[in-house]
Amino acid sequence: MTVSPIAPAQYSLWQLTRYFLRLGALGFGGPVALVGYMHRDLVERRGWIAEADYKEGLALAQIAPGPLAAQLAIYLGYVHYRVLGATAAGFAFVLPSFLMVLALGWAYQAFGGLPWMQAVFYGVGAAVIGIMAISAHKLAIKNLKSDRLLWAIFAVLALVTIVTQSEIAWLFITAGLLVWLARCRPRPSPGALGAALPLPLLPAVADPGLLLQLTVFFAKAGAFVFGSGLAIVPFLYGGIVTEHHWLTDKQFVDAVAVAMITPGPVVITTGFIGYLVAGLPGACLAALATFLPCYLITVLAAPHFKKHGKRPGLMAFVDGITAAAIGAIAGSVVVLAQRSLTDLPTALLAIATAALLWRLKKLPEPIIVAAAALLGVALFPLTHHF
Repeated sequence: MTVSPIAPAQYSLWQLTRYFLRLGALGFGGPVALVGYMHRDLVERRGWIAEADYKEGLALAQIAPGPLAAQLAIYLGYVHYRVLGATAAGFAFVLPSFLMVLALGWAYQAFGGLPWMQAVFYGVGAAVIGIMAISAHKLAIKNLKSDRLLWAIFAVLALVTIVTQSEIAWLFITAGLLVWLARCRPRPSPGALGAALPLPLLPAVADPGLLLQLTVFFAKAGAFVFGSGLAIVPFLYGGIVTEHHWLTDKQFVDAVAVAMITPGPVVITTGFIGYLVAGLPGACLAALATFLPCYLITVLAAPHFKKHGKRPGLMAFVDGITAAAIGAIAGSVVVLAQRSLTDLPTALLAIATAALLWRLKKLPEPIIVAAAALLGVALFPLTHHF
């Protein structure tokens, strides 16, 4: 398919791969923070990715099912290096956190749980809220500027996310259409978005046993759940605990905690869950089944966004979806804060984190997360009883 010409890449494929390896290994804060890091690093600091390309990728990641941050990484890899770049970026982004959850899964089974995780998450969870809040603020100021309609969409989506504690996909599309109607006279023309609903593609499995059940379930999670890790958790709980009884309530909560205290995409918790259920094969199949649909969707839809992305109508549509996405991100900060800021010390830690990032703009987030983990280990015994 023919796509519009783009400027030559100012970076090598290896540089991009190395960046996503580092982000996957050190990027804390879940999808909200991760998409903010990509904008800060690749658009603002390095200038590798154009603002328009970033916004197109964010819009595609929002209207298509699958994990938000991973889809954006795949799209940004596609911008200059097409399928090879998308494959390298997606693999590099997911690999570090997958290896981490494998190690944690082994430790979890070998030592009968991870009680220390509660203390670590006590501090890290609070710091992450501060990181997410600053990321959401920067995205809003950068993308919404003084446009009242975009700010109104932002406010509505933030409120809806807070009230429903989930991300509603059709609202993103509605927001895009609303801005399109406001800026462009509707004229009959063939559709140019090209983001069709996918069918999950499953890896071949030799036997129809537990591994096949795992693969089918996680393929559904990857193919039909929209938005960030916040949205996938209820789906996973319903299938893993309630329907299949693969894990207990406590094990599932521990799995979510593993995803929150490890860097990279929150959805990597599927690898931890797969390991607990069926060992290394289960972990590999669960992670592959979760991320393969979003990879295929992004690679197939990306040429349409590249070809039609500069049209005024689509640019207005993308602006609307971007405003909705940032609103949902801001709302999810409040939702996660309600769960993570459980007392005065955690609230103060979140505020201190945001204040530090506000004043010291180049302060690396991994340093903050490491310090918060140590504070959590020190403070948790004083405020809780094991």
